[in-house]
Amino acid sequence: MKNKLTLSLLSSLLVLGLASSNAQAQGAFTGFYGQVGIGYENMSPTHTSGSLNVSGYGNIPVSTSVSSQGSAVGVLTVGYVATITKDFLLGIGIDYEPFNSQSGNFSYTAHGFTGTQSGTWKKQNSFNVFLAPATPIGASGLLYGKVGYSGASVQSTDTGTEVSTNLSGYILGVGYKQMISGSWYGFGEVNYTSYGSQTSTATGSVGGRNFSISNTIGANATNVVVGVGYKF
Repeated sequence: MKNKLTLSLLSSLLVLGLASSNAQAQGAFTGFYGQVGIGYENMSPTHTSGSLNVSGYGNIPVSTSVSSQGSAVGVLTVGYVATITKDFLLGIGIDYEPFNSQSGNFSYTAHGFTGTQSGTWKKQNSFNVFLAPATPIGASGLLYGKVGYSGASVQSTDTGTEVSTNLSGYILGVGYKQMISGSWYGFGEVNYTSYGSQTSTATGSVGGRNFSISNTIGANATNVVVGVGYKF
């Protein structure tokens, strides 16, 4: 009987300890927060020249190629986390990337004409609006996911002509936060973004002939980010 009573007390203390740990983690992360992250991102765009129309020639078939590009990335985030149950928190936030990506390359060839035209592209003004379901880990950790809306613009440049195409899509991610000291915490996350295709048209003049070319641009991006944050 004594052994059974001892096991029962130990079990109760363990349950109370876990509940207390979850409550501490909830308190550590509930409320407004801001964070700064740095990392690496790889972006794989698609770039298809749908049609090239040159005055005096009409529509001309065009083939294209575009390279993926990896570059450093910086992310600023603000948000709010609310407690739903003792094991479930829900956050909402906004990410913004203040720096442009490194430039990638693309090229296209107009069939029937000699030579290949090349240019560069880069991503800029990237942002996310997301929900972050989360669960406490121990007394000072938080495991979370991210799902939401993502937007960015891709600027392509060739023959001195710049064309900016706005892209939109969705973001999926997973991450972990760990309290360090006081209200400061460290975090790490992995994100995947898929942008839907958008079509833009550029016009110009070459050799006294006017032309117009339509471009269909899409992209996928994956990044790994680590950083520090503060819970207000």
